[in-house]
Formats: sequence, C-alpha cells, structure tokens
Amino acid sequence: MKIIKVKDYQEMSRLASEQVIDKINNTEKPVLGLATGSTPEGLYQNLIDANKNNLVSFKNVTTFNLDEYIGLASDDPNSYNYFMNEKLFKHIDIEPSNTHLPNGKATDIEQECQDYEDLIKKTGKVNLQILGLGVNGHIAFNEPGTSFSSRTQKTELVEETIEANARFFDRKEDVPTHAITMGIESIMESEEIILLASGKNKAKAIKQLVEGEVTEDFPASILQKHPHATIIVDQDAASLLE
Repeated sequence: MKIIKVKDYQEMSRLASEQVIDKINNTEKPVLGLATGSTPEGLYQNLIDANKNNLVSFKNVTTFNLDEYIGLASDDPNSYNYFMNEKLFKHIDIEPSNTHLPNGKATDIEQECQDYEDLIKKTGKVNLQILGLGVNGHIAFNEPGTSFSSRTQKTELVEETIEANARFFDRKEDVPTHAITMGIESIMESEEIILLASGKNKAKAIKQLVEGEVTEDFPASILQKHPHATIIVDQDAASLLE
C-alpha cells in the first residue's frame, strides 16, 4: 500500500486526475470504477477540464459505480446516477451506454445485484477503482462487519452513515436506509485502487486504515492486502499518521 501525502484537497484532486488520465491514455479499453460523495468532486472537475482541453478522451472508457441507494429513481436529484451525470458524465465525451450504476428501483434487488456483478465480469477487470473512505472505515457501502468475501449485494446503512449523508438531503428522514453496493471482494479484484481522503474528520479513519490491523470491523483495512493500492491524503487527513 502506497501512501502519498499532499498539501490540500486541490492537490489531492489534481494528482488523482493525473493518475486516472495516465491509466486511460495507456489502456486500450479502460474500465474505471467510480465513487460518489463530496471527496471525488474535485477529481471529476479536473477530468472534465482535461477532456475539454483534449488531454484525454473517454470514448473508449467503460465505468462502473460502486453503489446506489435503493428506492431512488435514476433522475432523483439525490440518486448517485443523477450525481454522476451532473458531476461528470454529461460534461465529457463518454458513451452513455458505457456508464453503469446499480438500479435502485429494480423490482428484484437480489437479481439486480447478481446482474451487476455479472456485467462487471463480462466487461473485464476494473483497471482503476476510485474509493472514498467513511469515518467508520466503510468503502462503498460496505459497513463495519461486512465479509471480506462479499460480492455486489443489498446492504443496510448504519446510523453513522445515514447521519453523514443527511447533509445531501432536505431531512435526515429522507436518507434511504438501504443500498446496492459492490462487495469488498469485487473491489479488491480491481487491478489498481486509489483511495482519496481529505479533512480532519477523516484523520482517525486514515490512521486506522494505514496503521491498524486488518479486520472486517474496519472494511477499508483490507486495502493493506492489495498489491497496487494508493492512498492519497491531504495534510489534515494525514495529521494523525506516525
């Protein structure tokens, strides 16, 4: 596991975008794993700018997002489908048919999870997976206690995660309680992983991720076992590291 400490959020986002662009430009048919939330927004803006300046093209890129809320339609402003369109997809030259997110309104959620897992396998291995980090150590929506051998599945969000995501909704009561998420084993099959963390509120989680034991009680700790995982953290997030 490689740790890269940078000055601030802007530098973290710029460095991550450079690594994503390098992967795209040096892979024939790149497959990217993408995350939502506030952390990767800077990365996505950098990718938009690079695309507009002809530094990278997404025409041959396929994407798979980590997760989606159950119960939200794709055009719901709080859905991750809507987020990805607003923050990245509609601003770049990617084929809409090459962008994939779980369907949170599927009538058969179990089948949707299996279909999503099968589609990833059919497309080929994710070349580069972008991750954020929950304060409780979750990656995607794999909450503490999730098996390291988990695949794409339905998951119940813990109170801590609901509270953290409530800022994106009008009321805390509006935050969905369940989601479809790519499993930990699914994530770990990615060729390369970049985890981004910014801010003092992530400092304890980063310390446990980097220096703590590998345990299902802290899902992100499994990244210590990945052969090509890079953690990019700003000064605040790295403030508790030895």
